Amino acid sequence: MSKAFSAIDEEREVERDEFTPGIEPQPTWCPGCGDFGVLKALKGAMAELGKDPEEVLLCTGIGCSGKLNSYFESYGFHTIHGRSLPVARAAKLANHDLEVVAAGGDGDGYGIGGNHFMHTARENHDMTYIVFNNEVFGLTKGQTSPTSPKGHKSKTQPHGSAKDPIRPLSMSLSAGASYVARTAAVNPNQAQEIIVEAIQHDGFSHVDFLTQCPTWNKDAKQYVPYVDVQDSDDYDFDVTDRREAADLMHETENALYEGTVLTGRYYKDENRNSYQAEKRERGDMPDEPLAERYFDDDYDWERSYDVIDRHK
Repeated sequence: MSKAFSAIDEEREVERDEFTPGIEPQPTWCPGCGDFGVLKALKGAMAELGKDPEEVLLCTGIGCSGKLNSYFESYGFHTIHGRSLPVARAAKLANHDLEVVAAGGDGDGYGIGGNHFMHTARENHDMTYIVFNNEVFGLTKGQTSPTSPKGHKSKTQPHGSAKDPIRPLSMSLSAGASYVARTAAVNPNQAQEIIVEAIQHDGFSHVDFLTQCPTWNKDAKQYVPYVDVQDSDDYDFDVTDRREAADLMHETENALYEGTVLTGRYYKDENRNSYQAEKRERGDMPDEPLAERYFDDDYDWERSYDVIDRHK
């Protein structure tokens, strides 16, 4: 049988430039935007992992971050606002051999798509979710977002936001993500390392990626100086311990709005089955990707009423 995606499981050395599209190779983000750092880290991570562009699906939401798959050579799906995760989940269920990455901004992922974020983490779908966190709605010209600090002035909150910002790391952990990390565009080496780990992790990997917005959020500046919690003697904790991870996440989220940028790996659970693995163990999902059936001329197609009969 021919593979639905012919490059899957092909072992070869991959160059970073293979993920630069020929049609739109140069991003049009504002000069100094942190989104450039995400693109560079993602390209480097895929090359380091030896992934072929045909092995990868990148789903994005709406916003400046939504242009990511225009500048990244792979299969891509530009979804509607806040809906990158359900599309990514469906693709992974249809072909669990495909490397699926979803991306969106803090407004897209933590606001408009917040319920999808919570339940994708709870179900532990095997994919990587990169959230461009610049504490503002950038594409729509600077409105207050879910991560904007209290008191932040914008077009929608001219007297300053009266709301406390959400805590994305803590929310991710409590929802059930099995890999949680934070990095920043100003730390490109760490960013690539974390994305590599997130992709390798079997389960839902959430990367909160601090991306400065020099055009619409000058208050956040460039998230410097930063501290890597793995490299600092001031932060000694076990990334496999939920309580210790939760405590450091709480400290990290407080510190950001006080001018201290903490980044690093916060939580990792290697013992929990991904949603896809759990479904296969229960017999609810075949070992062979469903997508492969479309390429098998000898496949005896199932009818919907046969499936329904089994569940009566």
